Amino acid sequence: MTARKWMPILGLVAAAAATRLVPHPPNFTAVGALGLFGGAWIADRRLAFGAPILAMGLSDLGLAAFVYGTQAFSGITPFVYLAMAACVGLGLLLRGRCRPLAVGVGAGASAVAFFVVTNLGVWIASGMYPWTGGGLAACFAAALPFFGRTLAAHLLFAGVLFGAAHYADRPSAAPARA
Repeated sequence: MTARKWMPILGLVAAAAATRLVPHPPNFTAVGALGLFGGAWIADRRLAFGAPILAMGLSDLGLAAFVYGTQAFSGITPFVYLAMAACVGLGLLLRGRCRPLAVGVGAGASAVAFFVVTNLGVWIASGMYPWTGGGLAACFAAALPFFGRTLAAHLLFAGVLFGAAHYADRPSAAPARA
């Protein structure tokens, strides 16, 4: 892919990361899809993991400084970053297979992975739930209303990112001649 074709994709990656910084419904951002996309499209594995993690870190700092006025990281943060790495790992499985059905399944799987890992983090690190089977069940039950938005966001933004990359990677059509 040429540098000219990468520019729109890089713009989409930046826009996806920025979805955390603008007002949005809870759990409806493009970061999970960004991880999936990075794993599938960024050739260098270090960069595939590093770019989405860096986007998360910078947006966490931005949120802390300009939105919440609190510290950027908490005991749950490592689980959020681990969930992002899981999304990238699922994206690696899509390399060379970025068909719509595969991307949809990958987006759904990444939403489930993000949900499971982050809510395990809430159960383990927040102190809100006892470390029992009942506490784990209560944690996941409390999180279920957010899962629908997470899934919708992963599906929508994966469609946008992968669709734009597919479109940008196509050879330009020659102009029609009369």
